[in-house]
Amino acid sequence: MTNETSLAFDTVEARSQATAQDAPLDRISVRDYTTSVEIGAFQSERDVEQRIRFNVVLEVARHGAADTDDVDQVLSYDTITEAIAAELAAERLNLLETLAERIAERILTHAKAERVFVRIEKLDRIPGSLGVEIVRSKSDQSAEQTAGADNPEPLLVLLPNEVLKGAQGTDWLNAIASHVRPAIICLEPAEGALQPTGQGAVDQRLRLLAIEQNAWMLSARDPRCVVVSSRTELDWAIKNGQLSVWAPSKMVLDAVESGLDETSGAVELARWIAQELGADRLSIAGTGTLAAPETL
Repeated sequence: MTNETSLAFDTVEARSQATAQDAPLDRISVRDYTTSVEIGAFQSERDVEQRIRFNVVLEVARHGAADTDDVDQVLSYDTITEAIAAELAAERLNLLETLAERIAERILTHAKAERVFVRIEKLDRIPGSLGVEIVRSKSDQSAEQTAGADNPEPLLVLLPNEVLKGAQGTDWLNAIASHVRPAIICLEPAEGALQPTGQGAVDQRLRLLAIEQNAWMLSARDPRCVVVSSRTELDWAIKNGQLSVWAPSKMVLDAVESGLDETSGAVELARWIAQELGADRLSIAGTGTLAAPETL
């Protein structure tokens, strides 16, 4: 019988072997792959890099590569390292759990991949290491994980303060809410909320918070408008036709290379989130109609 305690602290290779299924599978692995990255939920982990270590074992369906010495029949080790690099570059994350899930999901998109063990450890937080380990198989992937491609393209609308507080503000909100496509409203900073400090990172956060202040005031004014701050919330809102108001702090600050900084205005932010969500157009209220938006 397997000693569950010792197995829990063993290598991912040992765990793969101990939990092997009836059908024999081949394994490829990447061990002790270490890189530095900004990750973590604590404020002390922002704007600093720390070392994290990856151990990954990928189980693949048997093939005849050994008989033919044909490299095209095997799943390359690069599949693992490229999945790690791609997810680290996608956005800044708070949780190792999120990173592990995304790496496993990306690896399992390959036709030959069957099951993957992912162990990730932080090396600089304590004298030893701390981390997470997950195991995922192709059968674990739910329809929900692959349904994102079927989401309708959202309508992105920038609602300037002049329009929002003007005589036609309600008319614009009604037009947005009744549009056939799920709508996401972007806003300018609340008037009078910005007091620049001259410190770039601080001013960027203040600008984003001022936009979120405006978002919550709009939500209080119109119950149809739901404030959303994460990609998960936005994807759900698009899928379910919810009228959303974007609170940008989390996504902008977590982005690895957004190109946005303290000088980025509401238009730049709206264009960025539109592109992130796969929308090819941005409507700016007061400059035309929803039927004639700006092409990104």
